[in-house]
Amino acid sequence: MEKNTRSIQIECPKLLISRNESDLQWLIGSPFFPPLTIISTFRCIHSNSSGPDFPKESEEIRTLLLKGFDVIGALIVGKSDPEKTAARAVEAARKLKKLLTGTTKLENEETIGAVADPDTGDIRFFLSETESSTNFELVNPVSYGDNPEKFVWESGCLLLCQLPIKLPVCYPANKPSDVESIFSRAIEAVIAKFKDPNVVYLVKASNRASLDVVQPVILRGSELDFDAAVANIELLDEAAQNSEKKLLRCAHFCLKSKSTSQLLSAENADIIQISVLLNRSEKSPKCSAPAVEYFPAMDETRLLIVDFKLEVLCYAVQGIPLMHAISKLIIPGLIDQLISMKKMNLPYLLTQHPEVTFYISLVGSL
Repeated sequence: MEKNTRSIQIECPKLLISRNESDLQWLIGSPFFPPLTIISTFRCIHSNSSGPDFPKESEEIRTLLLKGFDVIGALIVGKSDPEKTAARAVEAARKLKKLLTGTTKLENEETIGAVADPDTGDIRFFLSETESSTNFELVNPVSYGDNPEKFVWESGCLLLCQLPIKLPVCYPANKPSDVESIFSRAIEAVIAKFKDPNVVYLVKASNRASLDVVQPVILRGSELDFDAAVANIELLDEAAQNSEKKLLRCAHFCLKSKSTSQLLSAENADIIQISVLLNRSEKSPKCSAPAVEYFPAMDETRLLIVDFKLEVLCYAVQGIPLMHAISKLIIPGLIDQLISMKKMNLPYLLTQHPEVTFYISLVGSL
C-alpha cells in the first residue's frame, strides 16, 4: 500500500547497491533531523547464511557509530517479494536497535525497510510504524539532497572527549581467578562516577573552531539531566538567551558564520572539547582535617594497573543545550567504550592488554 503523506529524504551520496542478494545495509539517521531522513549507511559486517550475527554486529555498530546518529532501518538486496523482503529488513533493524539501546521496547518504533533490485539498482522504501503492525506502506516520493554535507554540518558540530584511565586492581595472589570479577566491579565504579553530582565537565572550544576567545564553561554532575530522551530535547534557537551555564547552546563554542562551502564538511566541523574532572575543591560549610582509612589485606595481594584511553566523538546540532549534550551523548559514549574495553581486556588481564583502534565514518556509505 502506498503512503503519500510522508517522504524519504536521502542526505548522503547515492546509495551503493551490490549485486549480492545477501547484502544488507543499515540505514543511519539522527534524532536531530526530520523523521525518515537517511544521512549514511553501514554495510552489515557480521553475517552468515542465516542472516546477521546480531550480538557481534551490535558491538561493531556501537563502536563505529557516533552518538547523535541512530539506526533507523535496513536495506536488503533481493528480487523476491518486495513487501516480504522489507519486512525482513524492518525486523533486522528493530532487533539491532534493541541490542544497541539495551531495551526490549523501542521508544520510536517507526522503521524503514528498503529493498534494492540487484540488476537495476532501483530501491523501494517501505515504512513500518509500530512493531505490532503487519502493514508495510510504500513511501513516495524519495528525494536526494543536493548538498548532503551542508545539510549535516551547517547546523552541526562535533563533541570530543578524551579520558585516560589508570585503573588499579588488587587481587589475592592465591586466587588469580578473582581478578575478573574485581576488575568488573572497578569498571562499574568508574561508570557510576560519570553521573556523580561532584564530577565536573569542562567544556571549551577547540583552537580551530574559535576565532574569538570563548571562555571555558564548567558543568557539574548535579546540573545534568539524565531523564529526557534525545528526541524530546528542546533545541534552542539563536534568540534564546539564558544566563544558566547548563542551558548554553553548543553554538556558543562554534564559529558564528561559515561563509564558504569548503567549511561545511566533516573535516572542517566545529569541535567542542569536553574534559572529565573529579572536583574535590568545593567550598565546604565545615572545616575538617583530612581523613585516611586503612584497609589491611588478609592475604598476599597483587596490584595490577590497567591503563587505557577513552576517546569519544559525538555529533550534535548547535541548538542542543550543553547539559543534554553531555548527559545524552558524551556520557553514554564513555560508558559504551568502557564496557567494550572491559570485554576486550577480561581475557588478557594477567597477560597483556589489547590495543583498540576506532574507525569512524561521519557521512556517506561504508
